[in-house]
Amino acid sequence: MKVMVVDDEEEIIELVENMLGAEGIEVVGALSGKECLKKIKREKPDFIFLDIMMPEMDGWETLNKIKEDEELKDIPVAMFTVKPLTSNVLRREEIEKIVDYVTKPFSKEDLLEVIRQVIDF
Repeated sequence: MKVMVVDDEEEIIELVENMLGAEGIEVVGALSGKECLKKIKREKPDFIFLDIMMPEMDGWETLNKIKEDEELKDIPVAMFTVKPLTSNVLRREEIEKIVDYVTKPFSKEDLLEVIRQVIDF
């Protein structure tokens, strides 16, 4: 299984690589929404963790571009956030497009639990 982690903090990508790598999961990192969109078709991840707060193209914009693409729209996505997501009116449509969210800081169990909602491994 391959998981893509999109976060502008390299330390977060490395942390997830260490946590999930220990479980035999391949992790591919991208430091921006733009880099994610460049890599995603080549890497073909089974799951994506996407940070909300990123410069230039934030996580919501990146999510919308993924979900608008016929080739990518079925890849499950979970968002990284520093505070719990609420069904606020501005983001209701986007929130419906994600599997779940993970609040930073997180544990390996948090990540695995979210992936297991949609993938058996």
